[in-house]
Amino acid sequence: MSKQLRALLFSSIAILFVGVIYLFFNIRESKAEKQEESVTEEMTFVQGMNYAMPVPIPDPATFAGEPVPTDIFYVREQFDRELTVNTYWHSSTLLSIKRAARWFPVIVPILARNGIPEDFKYLVMAESGLMNVVSPTGATGFWQFLESTGKEYGLVINKEVDERYYVVKATEAACAYLNKSFFKFGNWTLVAASYNTGPGRIEETIARQLVRNYYDMFLNEETSRYIFRILAFKYILEDPHKYGFKLEKGDLYDPLAVKTVKVTSSINDLPSFAIEHKTTYRMLKELNPWLRSDKLTLSPGEIYEIALPAE
Repeated sequence: MSKQLRALLFSSIAILFVGVIYLFFNIRESKAEKQEESVTEEMTFVQGMNYAMPVPIPDPATFAGEPVPTDIFYVREQFDRELTVNTYWHSSTLLSIKRAARWFPVIVPILARNGIPEDFKYLVMAESGLMNVVSPTGATGFWQFLESTGKEYGLVINKEVDERYYVVKATEAACAYLNKSFFKFGNWTLVAASYNTGPGRIEETIARQLVRNYYDMFLNEETSRYIFRILAFKYILEDPHKYGFKLEKGDLYDPLAVKTVKVTSSINDLPSFAIEHKTTYRMLKELNPWLRSDKLTLSPGEIYEIALPAE
């Protein structure tokens, strides 16, 4: 073989070798880039996920100054259940936090004047979410009074007026109910439980099960969960950020700015009454949901205060 032929063959082999090496490293680099892209996509996906994390359980915990025995396994697990449910039931709990900013300044002073522990503001949240709702059994308003119970505690309930929708008067009535229960049981946790199931049921349970502590009682499902739901609201609202709720002051519902006018005679046309006072019938009903008709009939000597916009 001539020198020229050998040189040509050697050159060809060298070129082929370099090409193979180039191709090899190019393929490896391409694979590495694809793997890196895959890892990046996976990391981006993971970072975008909303993980459901266990909620912190307060320990020690109290209701109205009375201890919650979280060292008992079923107490701790029931508390955990209600904290978890209300922490991750975002829309409902978020709206309750917003409403609390409006209504707690109304409710808390009335509780204080009547000697009711402040923690009972969370009971009304558990009852109605701070809304004038009506239950399937007919319990109505923030404090969920049945008609018979409302009347028993001095609320006016007829076709034109239903003071279960009047937050101030309904709270006063609730305080009377709660104080009567405390006189009977001498324990605020039992008072709260009896608000749900009735004092008679609690008395029967005490007599039948020979215990006087709520956490020792075997009760129906609703009442078994009731105190823990109140506690869940208490601890979430005391530290919303801890439970994943981030709200600024402007996100909360402001207290209503109102003035009141005393009415001493019947009003035959509430829409006209609203216009005369430079507001609308819609606004009148929003501020006075206890007005259940488009008129208001008063007996001699009867007086009502109607809220109107302050401005």
